[in-house]
Amino acid sequence: MDDDGRHRVRGASGTEWGLAAPGPIRHPVPRPAGPPPTAPPRPVGPPPGGLTTARWLNTSRPAAAPGTWRYAFVPRPPQKPPRPSLLAPLLTLVLWLVAWVLLVNFRIPYMGDLLRLVTPGEWWDLSGLRISAPDIAYSLRTLYSQAFVIAAGLWAARLGNWAGLFRYYAGTDLRLYRWLASGFGAVLALWLVAVEVVPLADLFFAPMPSSWLQGGGNRNLAALVAYTIYALIALVVVWPIARAGRWHTALRDVREARAAAESPTPQALSSERGTGRALWPELRAAGQGTAADVLTSAVRDERMNDVDCARLSRAWESSWAHRDRSEEFSAEVVSRGPDAFLHPSGLRDLPLRAARHDLLTGQVRVGAYVDDERNPYDRRGTGTALEPAVLGTSLLAVGPSGAGKTTRLVRPVVETLALQALAGKTAVIAVCAAGTLLGADDAFDVVVKIGDASSAHDFDLYGGTNDPDEAAAVLAEGLVGDIPGLDSRRAALVLGQLLGPYRAVHGCFPPVPDLRELLAGTDSPLRELRRALEAGGHHAMLRELDARVRQTGSGGDLAPVLADRVALLDRPAFAGFFGTSGEARPFPLRSLVQHPLRVRIDLPERAHAGASRVLARLVLAQFNAVAAARTDRSLFACLVLDDATYTLTAETVRGVRHLRSVNAGAVLVLRTLDDVPEGLHSSLLGAVGNGMIFSGITTWDGKRFAEAWGKEWVEVRDVAQHTVFADQPLTRALHALRKLATGRAVTTEAVTVRQVERERWTASALAYEVPAGHAVLSLTTVDGSHTPPLLVNLGG
Repeated sequence: MDDDGRHRVRGASGTEWGLAAPGPIRHPVPRPAGPPPTAPPRPVGPPPGGLTTARWLNTSRPAAAPGTWRYAFVPRPPQKPPRPSLLAPLLTLVLWLVAWVLLVNFRIPYMGDLLRLVTPGEWWDLSGLRISAPDIAYSLRTLYSQAFVIAAGLWAARLGNWAGLFRYYAGTDLRLYRWLASGFGAVLALWLVAVEVVPLADLFFAPMPSSWLQGGGNRNLAALVAYTIYALIALVVVWPIARAGRWHTALRDVREARAAAESPTPQALSSERGTGRALWPELRAAGQGTAADVLTSAVRDERMNDVDCARLSRAWESSWAHRDRSEEFSAEVVSRGPDAFLHPSGLRDLPLRAARHDLLTGQVRVGAYVDDERNPYDRRGTGTALEPAVLGTSLLAVGPSGAGKTTRLVRPVVETLALQALAGKTAVIAVCAAGTLLGADDAFDVVVKIGDASSAHDFDLYGGTNDPDEAAAVLAEGLVGDIPGLDSRRAALVLGQLLGPYRAVHGCFPPVPDLRELLAGTDSPLRELRRALEAGGHHAMLRELDARVRQTGSGGDLAPVLADRVALLDRPAFAGFFGTSGEARPFPLRSLVQHPLRVRIDLPERAHAGASRVLARLVLAQFNAVAAARTDRSLFACLVLDDATYTLTAETVRGVRHLRSVNAGAVLVLRTLDDVPEGLHSSLLGAVGNGMIFSGITTWDGKRFAEAWGKEWVEVRDVAQHTVFADQPLTRALHALRKLATGRAVTTEAVTVRQVERERWTASALAYEVPAGHAVLSLTTVDGSHTPPLLVNLGG
């Protein structure tokens, strides 16, 4: 097992590459052993939509709520309010026109009293203005009535909701229509003032001394005074209209657009390729113009795909975090171009893609949110996506057989994690039954086919650790963690009393047959192990073995139970798969979380169901242990269990809860929650941040998720109809006639609106109202952002 601190893993192509840390430069992706490949394979899969790489890079990816497909995402326009009635605006318009006529002709009693109080009395007589009144009196009288007309118009507009009608037909962007309407209003107002329909000019010119208006005989000065007054009149007319039309915002937008058009921009590639990320601006801003030019040329010539772009972006982020390595990054890129920092396998894509991926955001699209009243308006019709920020809180998916859990969830997730592993961002291990279609063997770096003689790798029962106590704890969880009432810590103590002495003598942990014999308490193996310990002077380990011998055969001894579970693995089909000698080729799970590996473990589910359950529990326990113990957490590590039936234990559920703090996560798939001990239902739903319910579940499963998702406040309208009883004879006769004509009694409606707290999804709704091919998904990110359970069309 020990190889100078290096574990060498055979790749899918049959070549070997080291997994130790690189030399003085710590690359985000370990470099292949030996010289770099001279002709790396051409990218296989194009970016989403078949676009060029440059256009794919330059496509916008705005920030959005968790679970939203951000590639080319366009927020849904705000919900349009219901169409307002035209009756109220028409009625108020008619009333305003009638009031206009009455106000202009002073037909409303006491309307002119206020004007009489503020103007000289000699202007008026009992019938109104005197014939001898000056012209300013008539102008004031006209302006006075017009001010009342404007006030009445504003009152009518508010009463008739004219603004709501304008907003409804103008749409969401009111700026253009507001500017056009206010501009037309300003021009109309100035024209009315110019033709003296609105005698505002008389109000300004009348108080002016004639000497000012004549300019003392100077025509130029007189013109200056006149035009100044006209400008003041125009300002008085236009200023309130400009404020209402928000002209200042229009001017600001024009200035910003002009400044953006005049600002210097980098040299564009071409009209087809455009600008943006395709020019690698982050490298240019850091002074790495040469490396940016190399990558820009590679993008222009279509020598890079989306995996290459994501891989080099990741490498640059890692180098920029250590400022002294940016020059080394630039030298590597200039030397090798788009082939820099290749994945140890030398691959740049998967043989086949079955889902849509956006590697810049790390998302994979799994469907679309349904246009349903249960979903918020702004989420309806948008794409549904999963990413490491979401998977970091772990995902529990429950659905019956045939619901599409593997094809519509597990495979896309495994595929996107494998692509991100090629980009040096993640490490993924997928555990499934033999024959499950999670991708071709070439899509993985390591494929462990337990029970298949053609498998190139074995499985390490001890996870690659050298600590007997750690190995015993993990192995005990895998062997007996599912037995109710059995403390796995006691089982770990029993295993530790044997693993430590055996390793001290043989330099490795015992293979399955030897471990079974030791647990069975056979005298011969124990005596031989004792003699070897005495000969080697391992006195501490000798005390451990003596303690095990004393407990053998006692009533509370767990060794027979452990031996029976180990017997599940000691089958002829597994001969050689769990070896620990130098000739064995075990894959240590510890390598997974240290390097961007793509691993698939095929379990013999059909022929050896019991052994498969033990191995699945063991993989989950090992993953929790090594993920929590690693010091470098820059890689996102994810475990995908295509079938977690009888795999979850109290200890592994606690380990899943802590994965989010170590940049790791797990995807757990179940047919029903009954496949987990009932006492773990609440803790399991609390340990995972994401829950997914497929169509066809039972109400018992739906009840658990409904309780976990909680309740929300909703507005409820209760309408009650009450029969009207008339007191007057004529009214009773009319009601009788109406009942005879309609067949229904005369009633009134009483509407009660109240706030009540209801479950987001009821158990019955989850069981019977989720259509086939759909699922209900709730998400939580590692930073605490979350979304309520939403209905998703997995084929959308």
